[in-house]
Amino acid sequence: MSLIEQAAKRLEQLRKAGVEVTGSAADTEAPASANADSPVPSTPVPIIKRQAPAGAAAPAAVAVSRHIEIDLNALSAAGLISPDAPRSQLADQYRVIKRPLIANAMGKGATPIKRGNLIMVTSAVSGEGKSFTAINLAMSIAMELDNTVMLVDADVPKPSVLKMLGLPPSRGLLDVLTDESVALSQVMMRTSVDKLSILPSGTQHARATELLASEAMVKLLDEMANRYPDRIIIFDSPPLLMTTEARVLASHMGQVVVVVKAESTVRSDVKHALAAIDSCPVKLVLLNQARTSTQDGYGYGYGYGYGYGYGGKVAEDA
Repeated sequence: MSLIEQAAKRLEQLRKAGVEVTGSAADTEAPASANADSPVPSTPVPIIKRQAPAGAAAPAAVAVSRHIEIDLNALSAAGLISPDAPRSQLADQYRVIKRPLIANAMGKGATPIKRGNLIMVTSAVSGEGKSFTAINLAMSIAMELDNTVMLVDADVPKPSVLKMLGLPPSRGLLDVLTDESVALSQVMMRTSVDKLSILPSGTQHARATELLASEAMVKLLDEMANRYPDRIIIFDSPPLLMTTEARVLASHMGQVVVVVKAESTVRSDVKHALAAIDSCPVKLVLLNQARTSTQDGYGYGYGYGYGYGYGGKVAEDA
């Protein structure tokens, strides 16, 4: 039987089996066994389109994170760390700040820490510079060779991360918490800064602060903490003394960084803030805008103390 006859016979068998057949030999690749000397049939060769069984669901679309460009020049102009900027005192100070946090996140600290890769950046009250700190910390960690970082704007009552980075409002955390059809990967932003992604606060909601204390948030935190072992997640959260939700969020963190503005924050506020997160295994108190011997007279450093189980004693020693 010739090749043409074989093809015609096969075509008839496929049609009787209910398989849709279309196209020609020009649309197909030659069989793997063919060689340059094999005769090529001039009659159309069937192309088989396999159809899903009746009632079968179509394959789910894979959600892909968006890619956004961050203006690094604007970043530097705003006083934030930029990956391509020359070495600076600010960048050096954040190298010191991030080192113990990364060690704890990767299980290389003095004691194993549950959810050590979830790091909350907060303050006692507003205006302390916590968002500035969260962004710089994320940028600094993104410069590491062995880690990726996700920056989450969890200050849902007063989000500022996207604005500080010069980016427009977008769906994010609140949309994932309020709509089961919205996947984390759909609202997460991959950025032009290598190894840095951003999860915006999302669409404003009347009960936004309560959502941080919801069961949906707890499940999302579990997913974030366990999905990628090399990822460190930085949360810019509401001030501890302004909302109770920030304290609930802190109870699910492995590490908390409390930002204190030098010569501004009331000592009693610092004590109360630290007492509110007493259950968190690791707390770092970062002194912002402390006077230094630099030419401009100011720097950004950390002080008061770092360790396991720090609480009121830190403020008393300040």
